[in-house]
Amino acid sequence: MSDDDDIQVEGPDLAEDDPMRAFLPTSFGKKSREADIAAQIDRSKRTVDGPPVGKLKSQESDSDDASDSDDDSDDEDEYPTSHEMVIKSHDRAVTSLSLDPAGGRLISGSIDCTVKLHDFSSLTPTTIRAFRSVDPYETKASAANSESHSIHHVQFNPLAGSVFLCISAHPQAKILSRDGDIITEFVKGDMYLRDMHHTKGHVSEVTTGTWHPTDKNICVTAGTDSTLRIWDINNKRSQKEVLVFKSKAAGAAGRTRMTAVAWGTPAQGGNNVLVSAALDGTLVMWSGNGPFTRPAGEIREAHKPNTWTGGIDISADGRMVVTRGGDNLIKLWDMRKFKEPLVSVEHPSTSDHYPTTNIKYAPNSTSIITGSATGHLHILNPGNLRPEYVTPITPGSPVITVDWHPKINQIITGSANAETHVLYNPTMSTRGAVDVMSRAPKRRHVDDNPEFTTDQSLGLSGESIVTPGALPGSKRTGVTASGKSRDPRRPHVPQQTPFMRSQPDEKHISQNIPLSRMLHEDPREALLKYADLAKKDPVFTKAWKTTQPVTQYADVSDEEDEGPDKKKAKR
Repeated sequence: MSDDDDIQVEGPDLAEDDPMRAFLPTSFGKKSREADIAAQIDRSKRTVDGPPVGKLKSQESDSDDASDSDDDSDDEDEYPTSHEMVIKSHDRAVTSLSLDPAGGRLISGSIDCTVKLHDFSSLTPTTIRAFRSVDPYETKASAANSESHSIHHVQFNPLAGSVFLCISAHPQAKILSRDGDIITEFVKGDMYLRDMHHTKGHVSEVTTGTWHPTDKNICVTAGTDSTLRIWDINNKRSQKEVLVFKSKAAGAAGRTRMTAVAWGTPAQGGNNVLVSAALDGTLVMWSGNGPFTRPAGEIREAHKPNTWTGGIDISADGRMVVTRGGDNLIKLWDMRKFKEPLVSVEHPSTSDHYPTTNIKYAPNSTSIITGSATGHLHILNPGNLRPEYVTPITPGSPVITVDWHPKINQIITGSANAETHVLYNPTMSTRGAVDVMSRAPKRRHVDDNPEFTTDQSLGLSGESIVTPGALPGSKRTGVTASGKSRDPRRPHVPQQTPFMRSQPDEKHISQNIPLSRMLHEDPREALLKYADLAKKDPVFTKAWKTTQPVTQYADVSDEEDEGPDKKKAKR
């Protein structure tokens, strides 16, 4: 055979569409396992049933169908919503989300009383899960009086990503590190004091909070005790300032619940502004630098009284405020004319079921984003609040919380079905979910799942050497920290130690120690079983057995009195 002759390899006689071809090799030799990055990103592309809502129909009435489809595709390119990454790490509804300033770490809070921490740098397309789960108010997991509270709000410090603010259904807010360790727990106030100015902290549940826009050490919390409290995170013993709101609603006795708070400052510099909403429908504005004795502006019945206004945000220029109330309205306010809303539009509310429902300005205030009860993401025009783009996220399950990160240009949403969605566009977005979907999928192994090999609450692997009984989850329920039973009727069971295992057991003692069985007998029964033997053959009184006199008892007749005359009772 000459070198010029072509070598012909007989192939299988199969049709082109035969499924058997999928099992046949396409080449010889060792093949490298390389991931198809483009295919991975294409698989993360969102499939939307039906065209999304684009521009307003009134603006498109003169255009034909072709231009409508072009506008829809333009909208998809304008907003980073073409692809998504789904994170399923919670058991119940996700109530709050936050990304650190660099966009590399995501934290989420939920009604399941836990905060999940996700690190984008360690995620792969097949290992999308939290690297740690934290319950901020869990003292001892095994204690009978252990506490757990649903998470209301979590937010990274926008000026220092090393800490984040965590607020639960509890009077004490906490500052946690980016790794989930508790750094500061603010003090609780005296609930028996009527004047809130004299209390050192919240006396009832905290609803929400936020960070100072220019000072990384200052944050503010809003509570159901009708106060806003400004804290220095380096001083947990008392708040820095207390802002007491006196409600003018009939029958409120001067108190109401503060439901939302926002703290903003103009991007070009200037005085910062603190805006808060109350349950009686009032919208209150304070100067962020003080004094805080009285508000700078107040709008009564900005929203319907006794409805929960959970969403509030301030624009980047510090002039506009947008609020989403429980009265199914979204309103836009101008701080320079803080009396009447500029625009008011209908939008179904979910704050009756999920009070943490929020509304957010996009980076540079080019848009406004919020969720809906139908599970859609609404991107609104910041001038007239009309929807510019609407896309389904979790159809049938309300979208509770949304956020748009300015650095990585990605939108994160949390829904009532416990799902967290990260929306991105491969060309517009950077890092974050784009990096995750660009990595090669990790080969699955049983040890790769930290739920099997790692204690999620402590971050300890199965190979760690831990002192027995030192872990909070190692003790059984119904016992104290020392292992003693809380039930007074149950005796204390000593802990089985290696020293106790080397001691003689009960069988060895009963066989080798005389009279050891008497420890487990009833003393009365032990004595009575020798009664007959003591009568027949007494041991101690045997010498007087023949000389012992016969005992004689007096005979008492029935006619005689059985006892002495009873004294007559004195009248």
